[in-house]
Amino acid sequence: MHPDMVKEFRYRGRTLQELQEMSMEELMSVLPSRMRRALRRGLGEERLELLREIKTAKDSSSGKQIKTHIRDMLILPNMVGLTIHVFNGKEFVPIEIKPEMVGHYLGEYAIPNKPVKHGTPGIGASRSSLYVPLK
Repeated sequence: MHPDMVKEFRYRGRTLQELQEMSMEELMSVLPSRMRRALRRGLGEERLELLREIKTAKDSSSGKQIKTHIRDMLILPNMVGLTIHVFNGKEFVPIEIKPEMVGHYLGEYAIPNKPVKHGTPGIGASRSSLYVPLK
C-alpha cells in the first residue's frame, strides 16, 4: 500500500456515504442482532429527542453543545462528525464521533471510572506507613 493512500472506511462492505443515505430499515439489516433488536423495539422519546437535537446541530452550524445522559444510544451514521458530550457519572465527556464508531454505544467512549494509580503511602495512610522512612 502506498503511504499517501488512506484506507477508506467501510462498515460491513458499505461506505459511510452509502450508510448515511440508507433508510432506517435498510440500516437495520446491516447492523448486528443486538443493535437491530434495540432499534426494532423502538428508540423511545428520550432517544428520539436526542436524534432531533443531532439533526438540528448537523443542519445549522450554531456550535451548540449536545449534552446527554443517554449512554446506551447507538451511534448511527448520521452522527459522524459531531461532538457529543456524554455524562460519565461525574462530568460530561466530549466524544467526537468518527466513522469507526458506527454500531457502538455512546457509553463505550465515556468511561465512568478512572484507573487506579497506586502511589507511595502518605502520612497517616495506614499503620504500616509509620515505618516508611520519609527521607
